Amino acid sequence: MKLTILGSGSPEAYARRASSGYLLEIGDDRILFDCGGGVFDNLVRSGRLPSHITHLFFSHLHSDHMMDYARLAHAAWDEGAPPLEVWGPAPIAKITEGYFGRDGVLAADLYARTELRPSQEVWLARGGSLPRSWPSPLVVEIKPGFSYQGDGWTLNSCEVPHAQPAFDCMAFSVESGGGKFVYSGDAALCDELEKLSADADLLLHWCYRLSGEDTHPALEAKSPTPAQAAAMANRARVKRLLLTHFRVHMDSPEGHASALADLKENFDGPAEIVEDLQTFDISAEGGR
Repeated sequence: MKLTILGSGSPEAYARRASSGYLLEIGDDRILFDCGGGVFDNLVRSGRLPSHITHLFFSHLHSDHMMDYARLAHAAWDEGAPPLEVWGPAPIAKITEGYFGRDGVLAADLYARTELRPSQEVWLARGGSLPRSWPSPLVVEIKPGFSYQGDGWTLNSCEVPHAQPAFDCMAFSVESGGGKFVYSGDAALCDELEKLSADADLLLHWCYRLSGEDTHPALEAKSPTPAQAAAMANRARVKRLLLTHFRVHMDSPEGHASALADLKENFDGPAEIVEDLQTFDISAEGGR
């Protein structure tokens, strides 16, 4: 398994970090977890095309985890790819219809591209045929506990506390070839995530605040510090820990030093803060 960080930031506009998006490659499958703002551009910068994505899983439907969804699906369609396969909590089906349905926000664009003669000629010159159908992502709405069997890989999920009751929020694990990858989504500490993370070769965990910040109790309860995430990972016998979802104010030398000190004190294995376009190989490593 190979992990590429396509977005390691938050909803804040920030040149250094796109919003959430993570690409996992296993054999011929390219599995995208979340698709926030800026992820599309980083996918292209990484040398891939939208049509290369074979699976898209949404951990939850905050905008910073799905703002580039329509762009990805539209661009893959415009490359002539098969319909994008999408899994996510409700109301992802309604959102998809709102983008690509006959009364959707992209209806005028799609009418122009499929019905006007100049656009048809461009499509034909690129090897397409007429009539040209509209984008139609294959959407499956899922609930926590959902599992999926891919080609040589298995995905499992659990519920994590974050934005309920607005929508379900999930973490995912993927196992392949003896290796195990876990993506926390945006998660408060919970027994379910700790169980899902057990013996993972790599845990990618969100980090929205630093130790010692003056934080409202409502946010504090839902956003673990680096120390808390590291302690949980240690209890779960995780072999490698990566922190993501960094906010602008956390990206100072002092902020990094604080987070890395927490990781070192509370986690026995290698741990770091990720950056956009970094890559990581994931395999069964035996001990820590």
